[in-house]
Amino acid sequence: MAKYLIVASYTSQGIKGVIDKGGTARREAVEKMAADLGGHVESFHFGFGEGDAYVVVDLPDNVGAAAVGLVVGASGMATTKTIVLLTPEEIDRAAATSVNYAPPGS
Repeated sequence: MAKYLIVASYTSQGIKGVIDKGGTARREAVEKMAADLGGHVESFHFGFGEGDAYVVVDLPDNVGAAAVGLVVGASGMATTKTIVLLTPEEIDRAAATSVNYAPPGS
């Protein structure tokens, strides 16, 4: 299962929805969405800064993560930025992988 950090930024209508239904309702909706895709929410936090909500979620693959971004964006209530999260062990494997790369202009 792949792990993602989803940073959501609410539109004014989205914020009105959070105010109306509350933060726990948002978390529950995201948990259901992840479960329906075969995944689960590791953590859900609201915050100050670049985004309004920060969600760490495990999903089966990039297709599911892309589907989340598409559906959330199409709702008009929020935009998302999805970041693929890698474990230190995955970075170890990447660092040990031989790559034949030619830089531009070489």
